[in-house]
Amino acid sequence: MDEDPAWKQVESLVGWLDDAVPAGMSRSEVQLLRILKITEEAGEVAEAVTGAMGGNPRKGRSHTWEDVQEELADVVVTAMVALHTVSGDGETALNDRLRRLVSRAGLAPGPTT
Repeated sequence: MDEDPAWKQVESLVGWLDDAVPAGMSRSEVQLLRILKITEEAGEVAEAVTGAMGGNPRKGRSHTWEDVQEELADVVVTAMVALHTVSGDGETALNDRLRRLVSRAGLAPGPTT
């Protein structure tokens, strides 16, 4: 099976992040911080949506829907990094989970590579 290019890039990001782990930080601490980062990024999505909708009277329309898209992509990438960090093989973990979700929904599975 050919590896998804997105996952190759995620692996590069994981390697870059791993190189910056402070001395003495345990693997479980690294995993926890990468999982918590998803929440941080999700908060940025909420801020962008509020800004795009003008929901804060003090700030007005401070964001665009393009900003929301970028923040959502950041959540996805951050989750991919966390998944790869926890599983060691994020691509397989995600594909296995997607197959189960599609099957549970009663949908035909998509093509496999």
